[in-house]
Amino acid sequence: MSGSFALLGLHDQNLKAVRGRIREFLAADREEFGWRPAVDSWLSRWDPDFSVRLGEAGLLGLTIPENYGGRGCEHLHRYIVTEELLAQGAPVAAHWVADRQVAPTLLRFGSEEQKARILPQIADGRFYSAIGMSEHGAGSDLAAVKTKATRTEGGWILNGTKVWTSGAHHAHMVVVLARTAPVDPEARHKGFSQFMVSTDAAGVDISPIQLMSGEHHFNEVVLTNVLVPDSEVLGEIGNGWHQVTAELSYERSGPERFLSTIPLLLAVIEWLSTGDVPLSRSITAAVGDLGAQVIALRQLSTAVARALEAGNSPANQAALVKDLGTKFEQDSVDLVSRLLDDVEAETGRAPTPEIAELLRDARLHQALFTLRGGTNEVLRGVVARGLGLR
Repeated sequence: MSGSFALLGLHDQNLKAVRGRIREFLAADREEFGWRPAVDSWLSRWDPDFSVRLGEAGLLGLTIPENYGGRGCEHLHRYIVTEELLAQGAPVAAHWVADRQVAPTLLRFGSEEQKARILPQIADGRFYSAIGMSEHGAGSDLAAVKTKATRTEGGWILNGTKVWTSGAHHAHMVVVLARTAPVDPEARHKGFSQFMVSTDAAGVDISPIQLMSGEHHFNEVVLTNVLVPDSEVLGEIGNGWHQVTAELSYERSGPERFLSTIPLLLAVIEWLSTGDVPLSRSITAAVGDLGAQVIALRQLSTAVARALEAGNSPANQAALVKDLGTKFEQDSVDLVSRLLDDVEAETGRAPTPEIAELLRDARLHQALFTLRGGTNEVLRGVVARGLGLR
């Protein structure tokens, strides 16, 4: 299946070598451990052992400097590995948030002690983190966050509730955005700070938010008089909004924002290529349209990766990738469903059980794509402001 993904390859020889390494690893690991490709695997497939094996193979913590236990590579090297993991639908959820968001945030804003303590664990695939941003009444509008941190001797007391906190029930810590100064009506984005809250700290209560299918990925995290020592303040007090904005560029711009359904698409394309009955022009055109959209979205996403590599904070471009990419993910589920119906009507071929399972899972997750990481409607406002239109 990964061979079909070659159309998205980069031409730099070093990057080709990285792509070859991750493909070899995935083929061997899947053969030995028997995991199956999954749609939306970066949210739905939690496998700590896989994360450790990826770390042992030197394919995790790629952008973490070597002196912190990482590989000292560029963002584009990590990008190549990420899209191959997604193309194969590998079980990557355990390390995903820590590697994608926490590691670059620590490198940019963390203390030396925090970097030395946490980054090697992330590179080893042994550290799991969740992000505590959204709240009841403050989903995409993070300026409305009400979780409060109050100064106390040697640290801070946190009170509040976070929702849609992916993987918190497995995580070692939650990075919490909290208000540390009174609301300024003229500057709602000021007065925020970030805290690294251990999930086993006194006063932390984690409750599941289950999907209608019974799947459990999201959580409500209630913080009641949680003491967070000064050593667990992330960055500077009062700089939380700037830090979160930088962090969201990593969350919103990666290939997972348009490749969550790619295992389904690649499985369908591979299946179609094995048929004996010629396909109509309308069906081949539909497949070509899906591929063209993926390529265009990837160009946008890699442009953000290059900007991040240059040390920039492309918040507007990242929001655009997330908006267009997740809309494509939603649309692709319906397009594939119609495509399979057309193929069956033309040729009598029904999809394989594996494809049917991937399509079922894609439908279950379809509504999530445009919500997480900020709703697309709000992100369009971000893009408009960035263009000077609002």
